[in-house]
Amino acid sequence: MHRRTRRTLLIVAGVVLLLAVAVFLRSKAPPEAARLLPESDGIIYINFSPFRAFFHQDLKPPERVPEYQQFVDATGIDWERDLDQVAIALHRMPNPNGPNGLVAYSLVLVGKLTGTRLNSWLEAHAASRENYAGHIIYSVPSDGRTVRVAQIGYDMLAVSNTPTPEQIHSIIDRHRTAALPFAGSSLLSHHFHEVPLLSLAWGVGQIALPFSESGAISVFGLSMPLQDGATIVASATPTLPLVGSLRMRVEEIAPNEQDAESQAASLNLLLSLARHVSVPLAENAANNGLREVLKTAQVAQKRDRVIVTATLTPSILNGLTSGMNSAQSPETEAIQGASK
Repeated sequence: MHRRTRRTLLIVAGVVLLLAVAVFLRSKAPPEAARLLPESDGIIYINFSPFRAFFHQDLKPPERVPEYQQFVDATGIDWERDLDQVAIALHRMPNPNGPNGLVAYSLVLVGKLTGTRLNSWLEAHAASRENYAGHIIYSVPSDGRTVRVAQIGYDMLAVSNTPTPEQIHSIIDRHRTAALPFAGSSLLSHHFHEVPLLSLAWGVGQIALPFSESGAISVFGLSMPLQDGATIVASATPTLPLVGSLRMRVEEIAPNEQDAESQAASLNLLLSLARHVSVPLAENAANNGLREVLKTAQVAQKRDRVIVTATLTPSILNGLTSGMNSAQSPETEAIQGASK
């Protein structure tokens, strides 16, 4: 009896240990939505649920344009309320003058997004349909592009506006192996370990792609001293004791230490200039938010890394998002573009 009890305890201990290891590995693994993304030049991930918990009383919802309101009425889906997570893959296009411009997108959206009303909307707007691995892919025309949409789970949508269906096929294929905690693209494998723990939003790879123009990186009209195609790791992490605030961190991996030193000096000069230029700006929510961000921003260099940090409070976020329109986000453009 004693021997049997001992054997039982060893088995239970082994099972508990295996479960603990599984939970630990899962906590270190990228989110499932990001693991489903195809090979790409950059990845951006946002978990909206904590943002709503932290900022729901402080952030004002953006105004809805008529086309977006029509989409909400037809499908019952409101991105501001129903979207919990979004993972975006950025694909550099060989022809920047093509219908996709410099970059195309593949997205995995998680939340209360699926259902018969969305299916009916897609059926009404799709130019064609494809049955792939048991999933219907709807091809919706939008501004000279084809947006492909597929429901891949009870709470998950796959969307891609790339020229070919290869990327959305890859998302569907990866969905069948999503239980593997460290599955995913090569970009995710190489850089996710550099994302700070508990980040609510993060990006890795050439995430400056959407801001790139003629070989230069431009943000808010300012040319950044960053190389086009530079590898960047960016994150937004809750800060303590400033409850509801976020610590923004952007780290560029420079070719060598000398380049990192030069770029850090250029960014510090640009930051000083931006602070000076922002002083006479008119008093409004957006300009006040910009000034507060510039006050908290810092630039540092560590070996071949250039690190920029800043703190965003709810009031700053409210100012920076003032006047922004919900129809301009990639997921809205992708799903709702055909109704324009």
